[in-house]
Amino acid sequence: MDVSVIIINWNTRQLLYDCLKSMKDTTKNITYEVIVVDNNSSDDSVEMLAEQFPDVKLIVNDKNLGFAAANNQGIEISQGRYVLLLNSDTILYEGAIEKNVIYADDNPDAAVFGCRVMNSVNSVGMTCFSFPTLLNLFFTMTGLEQAFKMNRLFGRERMRWWPRDTFRRVDVVTGMYMFVRKNAIDEVGAMDDSFFFYYEEADWCYRFAKAGWKALFNPEAIIMHVGGGGQSSVNEALKMFVQKQKSCLIYFRKHKGPLKTFIARMLLAISYAIRSLYWSSIVMWKKLIAGQTRHHMPNKLKTLAAVKYLLFGIEP
Repeated sequence: MDVSVIIINWNTRQLLYDCLKSMKDTTKNITYEVIVVDNNSSDDSVEMLAEQFPDVKLIVNDKNLGFAAANNQGIEISQGRYVLLLNSDTILYEGAIEKNVIYADDNPDAAVFGCRVMNSVNSVGMTCFSFPTLLNLFFTMTGLEQAFKMNRLFGRERMRWWPRDTFRRVDVVTGMYMFVRKNAIDEVGAMDDSFFFYYEEADWCYRFAKAGWKALFNPEAIIMHVGGGGQSSVNEALKMFVQKQKSCLIYFRKHKGPLKTFIARMLLAISYAIRSLYWSSIVMWKKLIAGQTRHHMPNKLKTLAAVKYLLFGIEP
């Protein structure tokens, strides 16, 4: 079998249906299987799969295990030469999977392959990025990366000057569409499930690179990112925002050592403390002037939650 497609689902019933339908319509010249790992959905996703896609291999969890752990469940039972980790909120263009099979077969020294992601018909997603470093984190948290997006120094982590229209080697392939050689997984190991969400693909690509494998970008394989797979309640949004900081520190602790981890924690804490004060003042001003705060309250809550975690280890 050529490819095992693994999709993690959490309450994305309609998005999952559209994704699988697009896969069926656009993937014709290779052999593949689909494995869906459901992280305790409550929206009848499992029933929809049984009705509409009975050939899908389904793993149903009784709780949300997170992205890495759930993908590892799929990888464990996969039978393909390649494994494709695919978000449920994506639509495949014609031949998207086949084109990476061909590209991967032509590049046996590479373990991971990305594709071109469209946010809309005219907007290309800035997927793939450089390995996390203290310098990259500094540029992001001080706003230099945002202020000078096209600068090759300040914007080097996201590489926004590159329009994602050329074949090239990259550091990290974004987990939205992550095409991985199975025998490279056998050598390096599966994803690290200590990352509940965020940074797991950076960690995995770093481990592949340390083992001598390349990560490559293929602009001819194209998908559309519909979005909506990450929608959640305010409380869940706070948890995920804090989880991003937590995963960042796990990455630094694992690959950069205790000193750089401490510096990263302080850099994040100081930056979010300043932002928390800013958003708090905006909320107070809006309340006095207009009597409403709803547009800015989420920013205040997120930055405050990040500070509580980074300084005191308190999670929402």
